[in-house]
Amino acid sequence: MQISGNTIFIPGSTSGIGLALAVELMAEGNTVIVGGRRADLLERIAAEHPGIDTVQIDTTDPASVDSAAKEVLARHPDLNVLVTMAGVMRIEDWHRPESFLASAESVITTNLLGPIRLIAAFVEHLQKQPDATIVTVSSGLAFAPLKVTPSYNASKAAIHMLSESIRLQLADTTVKIVELEPPSVRTSLLPGQEDSAFAMPLEEFVAEVVELLRTQPDAKEIQVERVKFLRYGEARGDYDRVVEVLNASDPHGR
Repeated sequence: MQISGNTIFIPGSTSGIGLALAVELMAEGNTVIVGGRRADLLERIAAEHPGIDTVQIDTTDPASVDSAAKEVLARHPDLNVLVTMAGVMRIEDWHRPESFLASAESVITTNLLGPIRLIAAFVEHLQKQPDATIVTVSSGLAFAPLKVTPSYNASKAAIHMLSESIRLQLADTTVKIVELEPPSVRTSLLPGQEDSAFAMPLEEFVAEVVELLRTQPDAKEIQVERVKFLRYGEARGDYDRVVEVLNASDPHGR
């Protein structure tokens, strides 16, 4: 993915990593469209960041995805990058089904079905572009589990394998698949995470991601240094230690 000259749609980017990345990508010379469920947040983003376009979308609703895709493509027919950013993370107790089932279903719907629906809505259009990219968003927890977030871990592991698989299928097209793999970042994804000493500062994370996109335009996985401890534990042969350290260090790993 080239760092500039793109038209980029980032659904699920009204806060956190998504919004910070949208602002930085616009500064790099891209046209950026932010998507989200809440009209008030979209209005505020448009006011605070002139030049960013906004579209209302709920990736848990197939009709909303279809409607938003038509709106985005009507306004931005040169769209060539889709970033499937929308995601949720929930603490779950799997001792009793009443404690986790509804949460698990919600997480899988948002984190796995949402990206699949988005890709389905845009993949034909993207194949018509001379240079296109789908950016999926997994997590360091796709490779080492945080014990209190089983469904989140599973959904991100699925995104990793989905990315690997569709990269193979779309190898005969102009569409590249790039997997962004964040570590814990100081956002509101979980209560208290914004102030977590364990989590990476948001500004540092986004700056490193943008630099990786600039210097590694052909990268298949975007990995800041902080995430490599989780990403490569199995390859290094210290997976058990990675899991132990992760669950002892993270404030949510109780």
